[in-house]
Amino acid sequence: MTHTILPEGIPDRLYGRRRGHPLRPRQERLLDLALPRFRLTAAEAAHPQVIFPGAEALWLEIGFGGGEHALALSAANPQVGLIASEVFENGLCSLLTRIVPEGEEASAGVPDRLRLWPEDARHLVALLPEASLDRLYLMFPDPWPKARHAKRRFVHAAMLAPVARVLCPGAEWRIASDDPTYQAWVEEVFADQPFFTRASLVTAERPAGWHPTRYEAKAIREGRTPHYWTFVRSDTPWS
Repeated sequence: MTHTILPEGIPDRLYGRRRGHPLRPRQERLLDLALPRFRLTAAEAAHPQVIFPGAEALWLEIGFGGGEHALALSAANPQVGLIASEVFENGLCSLLTRIVPEGEEASAGVPDRLRLWPEDARHLVALLPEASLDRLYLMFPDPWPKARHAKRRFVHAAMLAPVARVLCPGAEWRIASDDPTYQAWVEEVFADQPFFTRASLVTAERPAGWHPTRYEAKAIREGRTPHYWTFVRSDTPWS
């Protein structure tokens, strides 16, 4: 477990449980044998250019869920180094199942441009070098709708400066949510701060170039309207 000093005013962790339904033997093998080879270490996080030599850009997806969005990003952008972060073990298994053939959990090759961070993403943000990310994705995060849990949301006033530190000026932070409470929260947090500017008006239709996710499909199927934001890192000093 990686530990760093987190911003004041937010809890020690963002997540609740790490596992949903019991894992099948194949999933257990993926976590035990495949994940350690796909995993980005803390030392690598501090020097990502070493693990992604020659990459034209470095992107991060926080909370990749089932992994379909992260894998679509990776497939469509082979020139980009992608770090995909998720603490939920069933989600990690879902992504690994897609790229690790049955029976090759201990030997399957690791993609050149993809690494996984199976811990709290805020610790990764603390480890990454200044201005190292060219894009950040936060797609349909857990809304933590109860007021007493609001501090667990990754979109938080206390996280804006740390995120701004690791994003290059002009880098995009893309956010999507179908939860009305979280949608209002995003508007509130980004309303009066110096680090990010809104690239366009918030839209209720997925913008061109954004890949669909299972959570988006579920929200639309159940009658909820997703909102999509693109914020751009300003030139304002992060500290």
